[in-house]
Amino acid sequence: MHIHFIAIGGSAMHNLALALQHKGYNVSGSDDVIFEPSKTRLKEKGLLPESFGWYPEKITNDLDAVILGMHAKPDNTELLKAQELGITIYSYPEFLYEQSKNKTRVVIGGSHGKTTITSMILHVLNYHDFAVDYMVGAQLDGFDRMVHLTEENDFIVLEGDEYLSSPIDRRPKFHLYKPNIALLSGIAWDHINVFPTFDNYVEQFKIFVDSIVKGGSVTYNIEDAEVCKVVETSENAIRKLGYATPEYKVENGQTLLETPEGSMPIEVFGKHNLSNLAGAKWICQNMGIDEDDFYEAIGTFKGASKRLEKIAERTNAIAYKDFAHSPSKVSATTRAVKDQYPKRKVIACLELHTYSSFNPEFLQEYKGALDAADEAIVFYLPESVKIKKLKEVSKEQISDAFQRKDLNIQTNADSFKNFVFSKNYDDCVLLLMSSGNYGGLDFEEVKSLINS
Repeated sequence: MHIHFIAIGGSAMHNLALALQHKGYNVSGSDDVIFEPSKTRLKEKGLLPESFGWYPEKITNDLDAVILGMHAKPDNTELLKAQELGITIYSYPEFLYEQSKNKTRVVIGGSHGKTTITSMILHVLNYHDFAVDYMVGAQLDGFDRMVHLTEENDFIVLEGDEYLSSPIDRRPKFHLYKPNIALLSGIAWDHINVFPTFDNYVEQFKIFVDSIVKGGSVTYNIEDAEVCKVVETSENAIRKLGYATPEYKVENGQTLLETPEGSMPIEVFGKHNLSNLAGAKWICQNMGIDEDDFYEAIGTFKGASKRLEKIAERTNAIAYKDFAHSPSKVSATTRAVKDQYPKRKVIACLELHTYSSFNPEFLQEYKGALDAADEAIVFYLPESVKIKKLKEVSKEQISDAFQRKDLNIQTNADSFKNFVFSKNYDDCVLLLMSSGNYGGLDFEEVKSLINS
C-alpha cells in the first residue's frame, strides 16, 4: 500500500510513518516545517521530504490513502486535492483503529498519567517478551519507535489522547479506538481552547467510557471523584474495576513499594506515579501477566521520557525535567519531588506556555500548585501570548492565581537563564516543568551546571 502523510513531521505522525515503513508500506509525506528529532529520524529512513511545503502534485490516484495530521489546515492544498480525487482520508486515530480493528484494543485515557501508565505496561510486557502492537506518547528505553504495528500480534496498547483527531475531524482521538480494555486515570480540566467549560471537557470522558466494547472493562482510579462519577454512572454493559494508590514509603531518598513479598525498591517516585503503577498492574493482569511477574518487571522501570526525568545529579544536587504544565500535573509533580527529598530545598520552575495557561479563568486553577516547593518561579514570554492572539496576561494576574506571596515571576528568557545559572544548588533539587523550552534554555548547559 502507498500511504501519504500530510504533515509528516509531527511527533506522533512521523512515528506512525516509520511504523508503516517498517511494516512494508510505501510511505511518502509533506510538511512545511520539521523539527528535531523527527527530521533526523525521517532522514535516516529516507522519508524526509526533499523540500518543505505543500505540493498537490504529490496527491495522485496511485495513493491508497492519505493520513492527515493536526498541523495541517482545512484549506491545505494537498488535502483539497485528495478530497477532489476521492482518495480515502484518515485522521491519525482513525488509521490506528483501521489497523487494529481485529485485535484486542487496550486504551489508556485520562487528563494525566496516561503516557506513564502506557509506558509502564509496555515496559512490563517487553520485559517478559510479550509482543504487542502499541502507540505511546514518549520515547521508551528498549523501543525503536513510539508506534509499532503488525499483522500477527493479538493486542494493541494505545495511549488515548482527548485532543482533536484532525483539522477536519473535531472528535477527540480516544473516541475512535473502541477499546476492549480501558483505563481512566484522572479528570482535570485541560485544552480550554477546545473544551471551553469543565462540563464540556468531562463529557468527552463519558463518551470514552460509553465507547468501550460491550462486555469489555474499564479500570479506573477510585481516588478521583470525577472519574468515579463518570464510570459509575455509565450504563454501558462493561466490567468496572477500581484501583487506588498502593502502600509505599520513602527511606533515604528511595521509594519502597509494599508488595505481598515485602518492600520492593522502585525507580519512580511520587504518589501520582504509585497510582499510575497500580493502574498499570491491573491492566497487565487483564492481559495475562501475573502479579509477581509485574512486580519483577516494574522494578526496572525508570520512567517515560520527559516525565519527571532525572537530567543531572551529583552528591548533593539533582535536577529533574518534567512535561508537567496543567495545574494538576504541576501540583502532583512538585509534591512528589518534595516528598522524595524532604531535607533538600526544592526550587521549582514552571513555564506557562499553553493556550489554556494564558486564559484568565483557567489561570485560577493553578492556585496552590507550587506550594510544595521551597522556592517557586513562574516563567512566561509576553510574546507567546501575542503570538496566540490572546489578551495580555499581567504579573499581577499570575501572582493572584498562584496565591503565593514569594512567587518569582520571570518574563525574559535571558533574565531567566541568568537566574538559573546564578543559583547555588548545594543541597537542592532543581525542578524544571514545561511543555516548551523556557525561551531557548540549553538543557545540556543545565546538566553541566548541576554535575560540576
